[in-house]
Amino acid sequence: MTGGFSVVVAGVGLALAAVAGARAQDIAASQGLGRDDKAALIRLIDGAKQEGAVSYTDTIVTAATNDILTKAFRDYYGLPRSFQVNYTHLQSEDLITRVEQQISAGKISFDVAAVGSPTWAFEKQKAGAFLEYRSPQYPAYKAVFDAGLGVDGYFAFNGGYAQIPIWNTEILDFKGKSWKDAAAAVTPGRFSIGDAAHSASHLASYAGLRQIFEPDFFRGIAKKNPTFLFRSELSAQRVASGQDLIAFGGNPSRVLQFNQKGAKLKILYPEEGFTFLPQLTFILKGAPHPNAAKLWLDFTLSEKGQMLLAQNEALISGRAGFPSPVPDVAPSFRELKIVKVDWTEMSADSLRKYRDEWVSIFTP
Repeated sequence: MTGGFSVVVAGVGLALAAVAGARAQDIAASQGLGRDDKAALIRLIDGAKQEGAVSYTDTIVTAATNDILTKAFRDYYGLPRSFQVNYTHLQSEDLITRVEQQISAGKISFDVAAVGSPTWAFEKQKAGAFLEYRSPQYPAYKAVFDAGLGVDGYFAFNGGYAQIPIWNTEILDFKGKSWKDAAAAVTPGRFSIGDAAHSASHLASYAGLRQIFEPDFFRGIAKKNPTFLFRSELSAQRVASGQDLIAFGGNPSRVLQFNQKGAKLKILYPEEGFTFLPQLTFILKGAPHPNAAKLWLDFTLSEKGQMLLAQNEALISGRAGFPSPVPDVAPSFRELKIVKVDWTEMSADSLRKYRDEWVSIFTP
């Protein structure tokens, strides 16, 4: 009798596995997976369908790109149109503040977040704020983990970006190759820099540049009366309109998007190097939709998700073997000259000192 029961149970198990395998064949995300991995994926998708939604916040992704990602995400996992993707766009400082408040209150509303503030992300991970999850996409990000730009089991980056010089080629004939060339080319009062006093990402950029430049370099820029901005859309808009000749805190995403609308902006990856800002993406511990959160994280790190983020936001992928579809704006990660910063050693106190220094130079 017992033997017969075991045979029945085994048969049911095989039947269920066969059903899961058949379902997985119709799901783009399952391509190339083995039977066990396909079954695990189906369980995750079923859990996400029961949750019915995922909520994420990001500092780069625009509303238009979110619409593209949302449709592709549903298609990738075979989710119904009724499945909700709730997106909140926040500036880096605001995102950090909002997440900190939720963690302190023990009331998490965001499932996934992405922000280019490495020091903060490493400290929060060590404090246990992020869900431990080893994404099946992580093996493609070994170089990212080896470079200290992520933590295997907790976060990688869904794309990296830079805050570097941009200009309008229809107004300014700039042929320089370095930060110093750009500083020499600006007209007093007609350029902007990133506001490190009010932006976590611009502060991180300044901290990185301080590894290769002494304060006197920045004092020379301050003497030329820059405008302080922390929104990348505004810095690009002012350059496109001719209000500013150069924006030192330019963002590749906005260069791509303005040029798609007819602008003639150009971006400089300076020969001295630049601060690479990894848009670190993680699942918050206590996320209300943990199954959907894992799917969203996996999707944004997949080849499909990386292609959409690069095409629409010019984010630089850390995925192994990924060919950039927009190399003029967002070159391959392997080709970039990045200022070496040990973000695990760059403490919050160190950043506060850099912020105070920046304020003393630019707004004494």
